[in-house]
Parts: sequence; structure tokens; C-alpha cells
Amino acid sequence: MVFYGLSSLYSVFLWRKNFRTDDRVNYLLLLAAFALNTVAMLLRGFNFRKCPVNNLYEATTFIAWTIVAAFLVIGISRRLRFLGAFASHILFFIGVFALMPALDPPHRPQPDFSNGLASLHASLILLGFGAFGLSAVAALMFLTQEHDLKLHRLRAISSLLPPIERLERVMNALLLGGIFLLTSGLAFSPFLLKQKYGVYFKNDPLLDYSIFIWLFYLALIVARWRFGQFGRRFAWSALGSFVFILLTFWGFLLLSPVHHP
Repeated sequence: MVFYGLSSLYSVFLWRKNFRTDDRVNYLLLLAAFALNTVAMLLRGFNFRKCPVNNLYEATTFIAWTIVAAFLVIGISRRLRFLGAFASHILFFIGVFALMPALDPPHRPQPDFSNGLASLHASLILLGFGAFGLSAVAALMFLTQEHDLKLHRLRAISSLLPPIERLERVMNALLLGGIFLLTSGLAFSPFLLKQKYGVYFKNDPLLDYSIFIWLFYLALIVARWRFGQFGRRFAWSALGSFVFILLTFWGFLLLSPVHHP
């Protein structure tokens, strides 16, 4: 959390410099945060002998880990490294939220080794949400560039941010990846319900919510391909959708008798 916070603070100075300086420092700060995040998750997983996505705290830190891992891969390209100036604020916000004590109740005394399929199900869905988060970051970058170009600001020309056409392709690719991961995760739901309740479908707030998110993002992609929803409207949809997930996912998880008994 300290390194995520330092990265977020340093990103403020990058904004003030209008992205004219390569942010190697910010990349290294996020790399350090990723390393510590990975170690913490591994230690927790070995301690409980299961994939560490069993409560709200673990799910939240897993989403943060997914976002920063994807950024570190994308950030190898110098022209895409400024993605961290946007991602760091989201990561810091997610990390602060995860530190709430109520999100991390004690585990059961004995480890449960029968949750491999459930862990894969949760991991794929959270990876999908992480991809949606990165798409929202790319959308924010797109809107920043588009706004500067509309106002004929010099920093839009001298900025190291990628061109808006490339950012739009990145948004689209990340949304497709997120939909694929979310689809894969949801595909395990009937089998998990059959194991636990003896039925392939059960009315559950979080399951209904996840299906709604899947349908919404699928409609967003179809609207882009079929009806030509490009540019600013597409960016606002990608950004607003992830903000909606951040504000509502945790409430539906708490209301779910299947996922949070």
C-alpha cells in the first residue's frame, strides 16, 4: 500500500509535467508494489493452502494484483508506460478499500482442499474485472487526449501518451479479454451450484449481477462493431461501466447467500 500510495502521489507530478518526462520512477514504484503484493498473496495462499480469493479482502487485492501485472507487461513499451499515471490512483483506491477490517474475517480452523474449481471460477471472474479496470484506465487516457486535442492544447502534441486511435484499440482488446475471462468464470457456475445445492441454477444476487455485467459489456462490444459506437462515447461507456462495478460489486457480494453465507 505504501508503494501504491507513492506511485499515486508521483503520478500527480507527472500530470503537472503534462507527461513530457518518461516515468521510469513510477514504473519501478509499481513494480515494487507488485512484488510485495505477489509475496503477500503467496504467503497467504500457502498459509491457508488454497487460492487466496475467499473473502472481500482477498478478492480486492487479487483485482489490484491483476491490474498492476497487466500494466507492467504493457509498460514495457515506453509509449504505453504512462498508463501507470492513471492506474496508480485506481490501485491506491482499491488498496485502501481492501484494508477495511470487516472485509477480512477469520478463515475456518481447518483448510478445505475441495475448492479448486471454486478458486478457478473466482480467479477467472476477478481477472475479467481486472481487464475491465485496465480498459477504464485506457478510456481515461483517451478522454484526456481527446479533450486536449479539441482545445488545441500544445501538450496533446508533445505528450508521450499514445495516439487516441491506439488507445481505442487497447480499450477494445481489453474489453474482449475481460469478456472472455468473465465468460470462462461464469461457465463453472452451474457445476459449482450442482456440487453444493444439487441444482444447476439458483437465484443469487451476485450471479444475477455478474450475468448483467457480462451482458452489458457484450452489448457494448456489439454496439461498437455493429452500430459504429466509436470514440468518446465508447470511452465514456468503458470508464463508467468499471466505476459502476467498483461501487456495486462489493454490495452484491455481501448480499449473496451463495458466495457470502
